Amino acid sequence: MDLRVFTEPQQGATYDTLLTVAKATEDLGFDAFFRSDHYLKMGSADGFPGPTDAWITLAGLARETKRIRLGTLMTAGTFRLPGVLAIQVAQVDQMSGGRVELGLGAGWFEEEHQAYGIPFPKEKFGRLEEQLAIVTGLWETKLGDTFDFHGTYYDLTDSPALPKPAQEKIPVLVGGHGPTRTPRLAAKYADEFNMPFASIEDSERQFGRVRAAAEEAGRGADDLVYSNALVVCVGKDDQEVARRAAAIGREVPELKANGLAGSPAEVVDKIGRYQEIGSQRLYLQLLDLDDLEHLELISSQVQSQLG
Repeated sequence: MDLRVFTEPQQGATYDTLLTVAKATEDLGFDAFFRSDHYLKMGSADGFPGPTDAWITLAGLARETKRIRLGTLMTAGTFRLPGVLAIQVAQVDQMSGGRVELGLGAGWFEEEHQAYGIPFPKEKFGRLEEQLAIVTGLWETKLGDTFDFHGTYYDLTDSPALPKPAQEKIPVLVGGHGPTRTPRLAAKYADEFNMPFASIEDSERQFGRVRAAAEEAGRGADDLVYSNALVVCVGKDDQEVARRAAAIGREVPELKANGLAGSPAEVVDKIGRYQEIGSQRLYLQLLDLDDLEHLELISSQVQSQLG
């Protein structure tokens, strides 16, 4: 079971804070550092000092880390034109020496679009499908050939399809709860399917849908990696768990029901139950970015027990 650190910088974080967490992620043996792609805080957080851009952040981290994978859960398809996104991600992949992964979603948070003057189209899922086709198509085009795409929402003619990533294939993540279109998209374009903030039972059902869709598309069901994203709140004792829950404005019973919370033993047990239904990778949503002792505890007493 891979453990990856997943951050939500729109809630309030500087680049320096993210760099500190990314370096701790690397030093403590975690597999990857991922971040959300949002421009507006959510809930009661103040959001200070303001948002950071996902791909500018990852470009910086690409030069200041050496081992960990770097990526997004999920880049919002409404924020960037697909041709521009393909260039950005390929460049960051080159800057990192081939350690980038792209999670791409339709975009959903209407208020952040209003706050920064970003168009929020009604038909987002059809756009996402074309975006996935374009981004992957540009990367897959052979050197010297050109790429054309003529869709409902995007038109590309005689694109040189440059630059190329450092990796032969950048892993693409698709995720979500949708019962029909989401599994179909994952089966067609994804290397990994991510189920965000879902119960074991709901994850098992959705994994089953994606596996069936992959086989219908002519792929092996095991060609994809299956993963979950879950909030994490671990403590050496009940008092430490309660303190960490309070710091992120959450209640311990709710965190235990909907995330990975409690003692290291409790969290290891729940991870095992996700593993039993086919989850191979967990993105640990770390909401208090100043609490590096939390990461150290997870590394020493949770990750160490997962083999």
